[in-house]
Formats: sequence, C-alpha cells, structure tokens
Amino acid sequence: MTAAPAVTPLCVADDATFWPWHRWPEFARWENPAATVVVVPLAGTADWGLGHALDAEETVLMHVLRAASRARPTTLPLLVVPPLRFVLGPGAGCAFAVEPPVAHAFVSDVLGSIAAAGFRKIVLYNSSPWNEDFIAAAARDNRVALGLQLFRISLSGLGLDLHPTRSTAATRRTFQTLVTALTGREPEPPPADAARPSAAREWGDERIFPLPGPAVPFNLAQTESEATVAVAAQHLASLLSEIHACAPLAHDGNIHPAQP
Repeated sequence: MTAAPAVTPLCVADDATFWPWHRWPEFARWENPAATVVVVPLAGTADWGLGHALDAEETVLMHVLRAASRARPTTLPLLVVPPLRFVLGPGAGCAFAVEPPVAHAFVSDVLGSIAAAGFRKIVLYNSSPWNEDFIAAAARDNRVALGLQLFRISLSGLGLDLHPTRSTAATRRTFQTLVTALTGREPEPPPADAARPSAAREWGDERIFPLPGPAVPFNLAQTESEATVAVAAQHLASLLSEIHACAPLAHDGNIHPAQP
C-alpha cells in the first residue's frame, strides 16, 4: 500500500481551524455557523528594510494566528481562510499590489462566499500598515451590503508594527528577529552605503530605510521570539474571544430606516 502524496500547505495554519481542511458535508451540518468566528487574513508583500524575504509579513501574521488558534479556549468556534495576498501596496518596496477598487472587490467576493455558507461574524486580520485604512472601508461597506458583523485586527495592534514612522527601531528589530526565528534564515546585512533616515522626518515622508546595526543571530533569535509569539498570540486569542462574546447584530444584520 503506497503512502498518499504529501499536500503542499497553502500557508502556515492550524489544521483544526483551517477552512480548506474541512469537507463540504461538514459545512452542511455545521453547528450554529452564526456563532463561529471566521478569520480572513490579509498579507502584504513588501521589502521593509529588514533583510528578509518579501513574505515576512505573512510569515509573522500566520504564525501568530496559528499559535492563537491552538491556544484558544474550547468554547471558541473558529475558522481561518487562506490569506488574501493581493492587497494594497503603495510603497516603493511593495510587490504584487493591486488598485483599491480591485482589492475591495476581491475582499467583498470572499466575504460574500463566507456569508453564503451561513457565517456572519468575520475578522479582517491584517499584516500591513498600508492596509489598515482599507480594511476599515471594506468592513464598513460589507457591513452595509451583506449585513455581516465585521471586526478588524492588525499586527500593529498586537505590538508588531512595521509602519516606517509610527514604529520604533526596537519594534522593527523585534519583527526582524521574529522572522529570523520563524524561517531559520538570518537577514542579509544592509549595504555599507545604505541611506539613513534623518533625525526628524518631514510630514508625509514614509520611505523605508534598511534597519541599521547587527541583526540578532539565529541561535539567540529563537529564544527571544518564543516570548514574542506567545504574547502576541495570547493577545489575539483574547480579542477573538471578546469578538465571539459579542451579541449578534439586531435584525440579522439588516439596517432598518430610522423611525421618527
């Protein structure tokens, strides 16, 4: 008897909560789908000056989500769809970005499919600072159009911020070290002549500069990053539990005209 061929993973995921690993008959008899929290990850692709690959965002996004999924209480029903990778990317170091109307239509199609399966409580879980305003707009529009109960969580809210001016050098170093530990690859050092940001940036200057100084080596990164993942995952699991506890929308999500 030959072994079944290995399946190429779609992403880093918790098998018990990953939507594609469930068969359609399971969804047909899913117990109370309206109470299940469905997480829709959105992962940008960009060079953040950390010396790591362009998928660093997704690497951190999905590892934290997998740890949170495994640490969640048994009373929290959870499903996770594969990450949406074609999102906004206005920065010069971004890749595979799409225009806002395309990204909006993409997210709306995914949310419509989830709603058609009977699920109402959905979390847009985002890695990129460039997509924080976008998911706010997408959540608002699909709340109105589909009557869904939508929530938003970004990595920046979990202490893992990549924004070039909002984050600190220490925050970026933590992110770099985390990717080193999760991938087993040390970052490439910045070029000797790499540009450096001025002490006081002008308003609107959101250029990405290489992170200066020596990176944390792999043998030390593993120990440092265990606590980073654990803290972020616990925070995420707590937020997901709060979302699960939220009462469903009135009138099954339908928006009724205001009464005089």
